Amino acid sequence: MKNLTLENITNTCKGTYHGPEALLSQEVTDVVIDSRKVEKGNLFVAIDGENVNAHKFIPDTIEKGALCVVSHEDLGDTDYPYILVESTGQALLDIAKLYRDSFDVKVVGITGSVGKTSTKEMIASVVAQKYRVHKTLGNFNNEWGLPLSIFQMNETHEVAVLELGVNHFGEMRRLSAVATPDICVITNIGVAHLEFFKTREGILQEKSSMIQDMKNGGTIILNGDDDLLSQMGPVKGSTPVFFGLGENSQFRADHIKPLGLKGTQCTIYLPSGDEFTCVIPVAGSHMVSNALAGAAVGYTLGLTPEEIKAGIENYTTIPGRNHLIQTDSLTILDDCYNANPVSTNAALDVLALSEGRKVAVLGDMGELGENELDLHYQVGAYAAGKGIDLVCGIGPMSESLIRGVNDAGTSTKGLWFATKEDFLAAMDDLI
Repeated sequence: MKNLTLENITNTCKGTYHGPEALLSQEVTDVVIDSRKVEKGNLFVAIDGENVNAHKFIPDTIEKGALCVVSHEDLGDTDYPYILVESTGQALLDIAKLYRDSFDVKVVGITGSVGKTSTKEMIASVVAQKYRVHKTLGNFNNEWGLPLSIFQMNETHEVAVLELGVNHFGEMRRLSAVATPDICVITNIGVAHLEFFKTREGILQEKSSMIQDMKNGGTIILNGDDDLLSQMGPVKGSTPVFFGLGENSQFRADHIKPLGLKGTQCTIYLPSGDEFTCVIPVAGSHMVSNALAGAAVGYTLGLTPEEIKAGIENYTTIPGRNHLIQTDSLTILDDCYNANPVSTNAALDVLALSEGRKVAVLGDMGELGENELDLHYQVGAYAAGKGIDLVCGIGPMSESLIRGVNDAGTSTKGLWFATKEDFLAAMDDLI
């Protein structure tokens, strides 16, 4: 891997190298934190889990051919090389920063409360019409996932589209310092992780801190339809540009026409005065916002309107994110990776577009803070208002969700199940 010699890794981690001097000039072939995935020439970074001491797997990684390991435990005299550091978690970030800085690549950093992954996929689809693109693997967006995504970059890539996800104060700067984006995109400021951020203003403070690590002369792209983001002014000498449905946005859409589960048609307007009509091939009005974010990044990187349109229309979903699965008798909307009230309501909007009997199977939404039960109740009421035939809620907090369904007084039926096993036992009779 470019620039990742054992000597450079030791220096960037402020660590102490133990092993043969002759190996210091050797580059590792990959950086891994899962001992099961170690291959010959890899660097194994031993990061402990909540219940597992990763250092106990070090001998296995050496047997598999690891060139070196990074440890926060003093391993004493060993017959293999290791780098002793204060924190292996911080070392992983430091190594990723060293590797990221080894490439002349434009980096798009994406954060927000809702829609990070789908927006990342849309932006990558658009930018790929002109450039060789590397993007975050799935939802690898935290202090372990971001480095692992960066380690998959290589010298053929021209643009990297990286997702940055946080749920506590102080985490964003640890990620953005590694990514050092050229373009910062914030999708929205919602209610996800209110348990830790307390207020939407707290979420804004943490998410927007990504911009502090943006490269000089970079571009800030924000959702102009978000009441908090739309009020943001210049940061680091860069004036934000906005995307949305309102007249305040430089990247705007109108003539929005739902096409059922086939997607959404709309007309997109660019600051140049160009416009085009396109079909976003995934259902849900929220996808228009994602398409506008993609258009804004594409425009910033010099794509033509034709290239931007092609990228939007070639968008594909990933499992767990607005992903349609067709069986012999069912159409399944797989949006199950993670959830908060905004994303759940968006999924219900998509479900409401479908034909035939509509069943929503919803679980508890975590990290919503002191109003978590009321927020569940509101989602239940929203589902009842969308004409869903049956809503099944699973888990302790979802009891409030089902109460919201049944209190609405519509034809929507709500059923609550304490556990997933309870639901599965009744599923065949319900669906």
